[in-house]
Amino acid sequence: MQSSKDIGNGLIDGWIVQLRKGALEYCLMLALRRGESYGYEIIQALSEIRDLSVGESTVYPILARLKAEGFLKARLGRSGTGPMRRYFSLTEKGRIRLAMMDAYWPMLSDSIETLKKAAVRAVPGKGRCDNGKD
Repeated sequence: MQSSKDIGNGLIDGWIVQLRKGALEYCLMLALRRGESYGYEIIQALSEIRDLSVGESTVYPILARLKAEGFLKARLGRSGTGPMRRYFSLTEKGRIRLAMMDAYWPMLSDSIETLKKAAVRAVPGKGRCDNGKD
């Protein structure tokens, strides 16, 4: 399977960045579904999945915003090997939001697939779709 680094030779890099940013909140909440975790641990979990690798400067502001909006809670806890860590977990409101995101994601994906299939049916060379309009 290709990664985003293998696609487009720079032609869609900006689009890929924006798409990933838009999906990252959902990915962070999914990572927290399994339970409490600290920021670096979340970053490591995402980095194990192709094309989801992100840095601290991307993740921590989103975690802070989700906490401020009431979707996450945080607590300071000992790490056992170093400094105190901030552990994040979903609140009830966060679990509800994640369930709603889970429900919406396949609808969005299906809609995009429908549009892609319609584009395949477009009249070649004419720049027109099935409806005959440009």
